[in-house]
Amino acid sequence: MKNSFERGSIRPGIVHFGVGNFHRAHLEYLTDRLLREGEDPSWGICGAMILPQDESLYTRLQSQDGRYTLTSFSPDGNHECRWIDSLVELHWGVTDKEAIISRLASPQTRIITLTITEGGYNLDTEAVRHDISFLSEPQTVFGYVAEGLRRRMAAGLPVTILSCDNLQHNGLTARRSFCDFFERQDPALARWVQDNVTFPNCMVDRITPATSPADVLRLNALNGTDDQAPVFCESFIQWVVEDNFICGRPAWEKVGVQFTEDVSPYENIKLSLLNASHTLLSYPSALLGYDRVDAAMRDRRIVRLVRDFMDVDITPLVTVPSDVDIESYKATLIDRFSSASISDQVSRLCGDGLSKFAVYVVPNFARMLENGSDVGRLAFLLSCYRKYLVLATSGDRSVGAYFEPHMTDENLSLIRSSDPMDFLSLTPFRALSLRDRTAFVADYLRLDGMPVPDALETIL
Repeated sequence: MKNSFERGSIRPGIVHFGVGNFHRAHLEYLTDRLLREGEDPSWGICGAMILPQDESLYTRLQSQDGRYTLTSFSPDGNHECRWIDSLVELHWGVTDKEAIISRLASPQTRIITLTITEGGYNLDTEAVRHDISFLSEPQTVFGYVAEGLRRRMAAGLPVTILSCDNLQHNGLTARRSFCDFFERQDPALARWVQDNVTFPNCMVDRITPATSPADVLRLNALNGTDDQAPVFCESFIQWVVEDNFICGRPAWEKVGVQFTEDVSPYENIKLSLLNASHTLLSYPSALLGYDRVDAAMRDRRIVRLVRDFMDVDITPLVTVPSDVDIESYKATLIDRFSSASISDQVSRLCGDGLSKFAVYVVPNFARMLENGSDVGRLAFLLSCYRKYLVLATSGDRSVGAYFEPHMTDENLSLIRSSDPMDFLSLTPFRALSLRDRTAFVADYLRLDGMPVPDALETIL
């Protein structure tokens, strides 16, 4: 167990939206390591929690003064536990919006970071429309940041906004979404942002499961702790960041962060191989009755499905960075997915599929269709996704917990249609015009008409 350092001298220079497990296993962890080495104490982190559902975690973290344990497990089962002390301030917007806005506007704040999920950049929501119309009482990250930046604009204080979400070109995505919001709400702010806010791209990789109540008991027993908000993750970690910070940044390179001028090749192989493979294995695994990823990876059929997808479908499409051995990278992914120490939840991988398909699968799917490649594995994936959603939206929990926050009534009607062809018009697939792809349709209908085990054997 790593000892805590003296926190009294640490001041927040970063405001983070989305204080979930993933954030607490990478940005908090790496910043904690840096602060322990005696680096600049002005780079502590202020957590901004703005959703009603954040109350439980907020209360538990506040009761511990923002401290929590992080336990990392290596594939061989060895583990390391450390207290994380970099979260030195925490606010819940439901009860104190001004505290968050004031911290965003503070001269001490030089970076705003985000893990708001792939779907969090969507402006077409009722809450975002509220924030566009009303400057006060923000409900979304866009409204909070806009008000904080308005105050910074008045004081002449630039800032960096750093997305840490699993998105291709996440910095460009964040810039597009925020600037679109600012343009609609406050054009003068939008003009100021062009020259005074930077949006670096980055790629972060660390498998971090959700922490169940059983995990809390297990981790505390393992570590001899009494932590109400523990996190566990794999020992592997990678963070590649575009060095584009207008007001400076922590010296994260001293704790292994890789800074580069172009993140694209790194994020491409990560999203295309790791995240897309997670999506590929999740739905058939759920339909086959697996609730843990490592259990699914003990099924030779799932391993073969993932490996063939990586080798045959994706490897020809990715540009590999010069410092990455692609064969070793793929082998390491199989080991990471198979780790019983992590034992990630299949239901977590299944969650928010509408957003994940659009980001992880559809871009390469489109390229494969245009190249005339064999898309049998993707036809199988879509048939499994349809079957999963039919069960999940009907309330059948045999496939695990259901989470599709961006589901619309239109998509629900396509899912519940008796004609499986209607499913091909689901939001993430609409631009692919799959109904017009004769070879794909033949594979899709054939595989959709089979029980999942038979369909899986057919494509192996």
